[in-house]
Amino acid sequence: MTLSISTQDASQLGGEGSILLRQRRDHAQLDAMMNRYLNPHSTPEQRAALWKDIVQLVFSHAFAEETVLWPLLRRIHGDGELLTARVEQEHQEINELIARIEKTTDTDDPSRTAWIQQAFTLIRQDIRDEEDELLPHLREAFSDRRLRQIGAAWETVRAGAPTHPHPAVSRRPPGNALSGLPLSAFDRLGDLAPFTSPSARRASLVTAAAVTLAAAIFLARRAHHPIRQQTERMGKKKSLA
Repeated sequence: MTLSISTQDASQLGGEGSILLRQRRDHAQLDAMMNRYLNPHSTPEQRAALWKDIVQLVFSHAFAEETVLWPLLRRIHGDGELLTARVEQEHQEINELIARIEKTTDTDDPSRTAWIQQAFTLIRQDIRDEEDELLPHLREAFSDRRLRQIGAAWETVRAGAPTHPHPAVSRRPPGNALSGLPLSAFDRLGDLAPFTSPSARRASLVTAAAVTLAAAIFLARRAHHPIRQQTERMGKKKSLA
């Protein structure tokens, strides 16, 4: 029987920097932000800022899980495929729902309010499934030191992950990882660009799309340049000699 990471202290979870502590910290932050959003005393401006922060954290967090943690769990646990498939389905449902919400510009639309409440319910269910069912298996399989190493890798991926929903993207490597860089560039440029009107938002997204396309073209050319690849391999060999 697995022991939920929600009931264990820091030392039991591998110490500071452990992937289990990092996960639980994000989950607690999400829960607090959702509670503040639903507080009837929150102003429209506060809810708008909270929604932006929630969306950014949800998707960078989930992308890092799908890239680093779930492949690892599938390798170490006999039921890893079944366990991760269920959570990946939850992530897909959250992607589709939040994508629908972000297309609705009328903040007073009753449908939008209902969808946000539904999204929060899905996020909370996802948190429970991860903390109670999936993450305890990492605690059982790895030493404290290894959990901290996994935590560092997860944090690195999360820092450069997409911050908005992309329902059409694969939930598993290598598909999600190959899409991660251009999607992250697009999302994060859009997040940084201030806008106060629909026209300003469209302009920021056009700029982000142009930069993303340039980055994708650069990487594609670099990956298919045989002379450069050969030169880089030779340079690595010399440095090792």
